[in-house]
Formats: sequence, C-alpha cells, structure tokens
Amino acid sequence: MDLEQAKSFTDRCSQCAAVSWGLTDEGKYYCTSCHNVTDRSEEVVSTAVIPNTKINSICRGLRKRSRHEKGWDWYVCEGFQCILYHQAEALKTLGVGPELKDKVLHNFWKRYLQKSKQAYCKNPVRTSRKKAKVLEDNQQSSDWASELELLSDTSYPLESGAEFQSEPQIPKPFPVTKASPKSEAPDVCSGSVDGVEYSEWKEKGVLKMTVPRTLALCSLSLLWQRETITLSDLLRFVEEDRIPYRNAFQLFPEEMKVYGRDKGIFAIESWPDYEDIYKNMIEVAIFLDLPRFPDITEDCYLHPNVLCMKYLLEFNLPDEMHSLTCQVVKMTGIGEVDFLTFDPIAKKKRTVKYDVQAVAVIVVVLKLLFLLDDRLEWSYSALAETYNEEHKEDKPQFDFRKWYQVMKKTFDEKRRQWEEARAKYYWKTKRPIYRSHIDKSVAYKRREMVKNLQKQFSALLGTTPVVEKKAPSSFQFSWTEGDTDSPCFHGHSLQGLLITKGQSLITKNSLYWLSTQKFCKSYCKHVTTYEESNFSLSYQFILNIFSFLLRIKTSVLHEEVSLIEKKLFEKKYNESKRRSRPKKVRRH
Repeated sequence: MDLEQAKSFTDRCSQCAAVSWGLTDEGKYYCTSCHNVTDRSEEVVSTAVIPNTKINSICRGLRKRSRHEKGWDWYVCEGFQCILYHQAEALKTLGVGPELKDKVLHNFWKRYLQKSKQAYCKNPVRTSRKKAKVLEDNQQSSDWASELELLSDTSYPLESGAEFQSEPQIPKPFPVTKASPKSEAPDVCSGSVDGVEYSEWKEKGVLKMTVPRTLALCSLSLLWQRETITLSDLLRFVEEDRIPYRNAFQLFPEEMKVYGRDKGIFAIESWPDYEDIYKNMIEVAIFLDLPRFPDITEDCYLHPNVLCMKYLLEFNLPDEMHSLTCQVVKMTGIGEVDFLTFDPIAKKKRTVKYDVQAVAVIVVVLKLLFLLDDRLEWSYSALAETYNEEHKEDKPQFDFRKWYQVMKKTFDEKRRQWEEARAKYYWKTKRPIYRSHIDKSVAYKRREMVKNLQKQFSALLGTTPVVEKKAPSSFQFSWTEGDTDSPCFHGHSLQGLLITKGQSLITKNSLYWLSTQKFCKSYCKHVTTYEESNFSLSYQFILNIFSFLLRIKTSVLHEEVSLIEKKLFEKKYNESKRRSRPKKVRRH
C-alpha cells in the first residue's frame, strides 16, 4: 500500500539517483534503495471529513520494532555455545555416539565457562570486570536456550565452590546472563552485548575462546571417547563442510544479530591448520586442568598398529608390511600405553599426533625396504617386474615403479580437484555482516547486487551440472582388484625384499640413511628442518603424497620420521653425530 501511494512521487533520490519511494510512519518519502529519507511528505486531500481543507501529512502511529528487527541480548560465550552445539550434532551424523555431546563436550564446555569465570561460579564476571546477575530460567530466551542446551551429568567434579551443581536427576540448561537493555544508538559496534569488550579482553591466565578452539574442544572430546576420527579426519570433514567452522555464525538464530566487532570473533576466512588446532588442543587441555585421558591400548583405533593398517590400505601398499610396522612400533616403544595416553597435568607431558606418527612409521618401513635413494628402489622394481612376467600364476611381488606410477597419477588428479575446489570456494556468507545498523541497508544492497551478477553470469555460462555430495568416509581413495586404471597392491608379496636369517626374516637391504643427522638443542622448539633439495626424489614423493592426505605440511611429517628414526637407531644415531660426512649407516 505504501509503495502504491508513493508512485506519484517521481523525483530522483539525491544520494543514489533511484526513483523508488516508500512512505514512513510519519508520511515522509524514503528511498527503498538506499533508505534516504526526504523532507517531502505526501499531500492528501480529504474532503469527506473536513471540506476544503488540505492535509499535509498522514500519521498512522508509531510502530514498535519487531522482535527480529531488534534481536536478543546475547553474549559471545553463547555464540560459541551455539557453534559447539552444531559441531556436536554434525559429529553425531558422522557416526559418533551421543555420549560425546551429552557428557564429554558438555562437561568440557562447563569447565571452560567456570575456569574463565563466565558462568557456573559464585560471581560470574564479564570482560567489563562487572559482576553479572545470573538468571537460570530467563523466560525471554528460553525458547532457544532449550534448543542448544547439552544435558548431562558431570563426569568429574568441578570446583567445590561452584553454585551450578544441582541434582543430577534434573539437569538445568546453561544460565543466561541478564543484561541491561541494548542501546539502539547508531554507533553500536557489535550485535552481542560484550562483543567490543571481548575483542579487547586480555587477562593473564585466561584462555579466550575462538572458533579454532571450538574444533580443539571437539578433538579433545573425540580423544577422550577414543573415537575413530583423528584430527586429520576432523579437518578434512571441515573442508567438506560436514562440520560447521567457516561462517558458523550463520547457524545462529535469526534473533542473534551479528555485526561490527562480532565479525572478528566469529567470521573465519581461512582453512584450519593442523598444527594450529593441535597447539590449541594442548593449550585448552592445560587451561581446563583435565585429568589423564582414558588409556590408548592395542585394541583402540588410535593405537599405531591399528592406524598403520588403515593407512596401508589408504596408500595402496602390501598387507605384509603390517608385520614390519608392528616391529618398528615395538622396537621404538611408541605403542606403550603410557606413551600414547594423553595426560595434560603430568609433569612430563607427552603429546602424540596419532595419525602423523602412524604414517611416519610406514615411511620408515619403506626406507628399510627400498632405501629410497633414487637407485635401489628402481633396481628392486626391475627384479620384481621380471619375476611377475615369469610367474604370472603365482602371487605377484610388489613392484615399486608400478606403484609409483599408479599413485602419482591418482595423486595428481586428487590434488588438482582439491585445488580447484579451494579456488572456487565462495567465502562470502548468505548472512552479511555489517558494521552497525546504519550500514545494514548498504550491506544487504551489495549482497543483492552480487547475487544478481551471479545469476547473470550463470545464465551466460548455461546450466552447470549439480555435483552430488559423496557420503562421508574414512578413506579418500578406493582400490579394487582387477582395475586397470587403479590396480590394488594390497595382496602383493614382499618375497623379493626379505631374506631368511636363522629363524627370522630380515630386509634384503642392509643400508639406511637418517633423515636428520643433527637435531636442534633441547631448548629450541624446532626438532629439525626440511629442505627438499637435500633429499632424494622418491623420499620427496612419499612425503608429499602422505602429507597431502593428512592435510599437513611436509616438514611436519619429516620431523615425525626423524623422531622415530632417533628412537629406532639410537645407537647408530649417536655414532653418526660424531661424524660429519657419512650419511648412510649399516643396520646389520
């Protein structure tokens, strides 16, 4: 009705030059494109009520702002709680048990709120250092708080002075902090109540929650439950948009307005990094004073013997290599329970990258078998090729050259698709973030322009086929017996690479070169450095393909290989440190 009444006004807008007008509640004209309000008002002549009298304006009464326009008063910690809730729900759809959300993650989050003194304590404080009154049954926001609550009982005691401990039969939702009415001044710099203060909050001894640390909390919960999802799997599922991370604030209820400083807190415009998330895991676990995690035994998925078998299938390597990886695990002691179990409060904390460690063991075994010096592996390949041609009916011997060709072709195609997907990823969100209420109309107008341009380009390019999203899987590659394009090497034999010595089998190759001859001093954080020019092409290829599948840097895998070699060849390593030139050492 307002637009029809404003059609008679045909002047151009002084700001955007558009001719598209509407009427305000006071009867003044405003531009629907840029929301510029003019001084002109609609002139209405009504002779039915007062004859021969001109009415200069129409007033229909002031309308109250709707609930969606104003939004709720919400705190930053409630935003992170919403993200954790959706991440936990996503993990449930991936096959993780409900106990992870209802018990483990819930209690970790409780403990964090208590340790940071944001809730579940006698005097919760905010970044403004002002005491806040906790209201457990806030009727104003109970309709969405009940949706996000993670109900469970505590699995370990928290601080004795906490007030939140209630009867375990009646778990209560997270308390919502009662705040003063939000100012509607145009210079408000955040949609959340404490967004500005939170972004500037720096307190010694307090770990601020961030979006990457929500992933760290999820990873710690998975580790506590000993689930079959490693950190590299978790980050891969984030890449595939199966777990909320980038622009997770879009999952907030519509009433939770996000703008201004909230963008720096919740908007993520980069891919998660393995080392960064792993470091956050350690920091969060120490800050929460978490007790010793459940033991990692031989029947657990995270044990190196189990993970090595999984990655041997992933990398299309012979099954017979598993016995060699088990021997390396036993000789180095990395399969012991005390070594594998995470204990944040121990004096000598051991941190294990379970997936990286398992892959590093496979790399060491490949070096034991083939040396990977760009010479020996190719000579062994020639012998295996000759044997397979002469004994076609027998079990084929593992041919390193053929495996290299198959893996390189598959790896190059997989990497190309991955790079294309990253290049095409659209970082802009459907829910635009604006700096303040003044910029809201501009932000939405720009978003509409972008959508219109995308529609026009799509129309010019034609319809693009919709790619169906594949079901989630722990494996990125699939190998099938008899497939000529991607042959399977799982059943191939290592007969030509092993010799009998007494009652045991040993590798035919008796040489080995150490990936790192000189480690940094104990006070240095860097264990070793990796420069591709210093290593053979075969070793570079192995590290590149393995590190890509784990979504880690090549130097991280090289460092883990060096640490395992240091444990495996401790005596040889100490001897090689005294020498400056020789690189190869004899194993037997």
